[in-house]
Amino acid sequence: MRRLWGVLSAVFFLAAPAFAGLGQTVDSVKADREAMGGVMRSQTFERYTVHQITQPDGRMLREYVSPSGVVFGVVWEGPTMPNLSQALGAYFEEFQRAAAATSRRRGPLYVHSGALVVVSTGHMRSFQGFAYVTGLIPAGVTEAVLR
Repeated sequence: MRRLWGVLSAVFFLAAPAFAGLGQTVDSVKADREAMGGVMRSQTFERYTVHQITQPDGRMLREYVSPSGVVFGVVWEGPTMPNLSQALGAYFEEFQRAAAATSRRRGPLYVHSGALVVVSTGHMRSFQGFAYVTGLIPAGVTEAVLR
């Protein structure tokens, strides 16, 4: 029975859809829109493009993409927290380790682990935050565009 569960779990996780996240390509942004069931608007600036996905319940996720097609930052806002494993992609485990090592009682969560920066704050029905990877931000762009 354990072997059957192991095989089924492997099939489930290997067949899971790819989501956009920090460090992933722009091609995966569409998968996010479909998974979230939201409406996407895109706006192109000189050194980056912003893809904003808005869900019917008011949740919003903005993904910042460099000219090379890599997601370098994400911003979220809404009545509930987003799926951070989806938004942070391959950086989620690093975020978890750093967040667990952070001691805080109240207030925003600030995580700065290597090149990863995550700030998350909020309360019931009003959450917001942003995350970026310093090494992926295009030249001439500052972290301030993510706020």
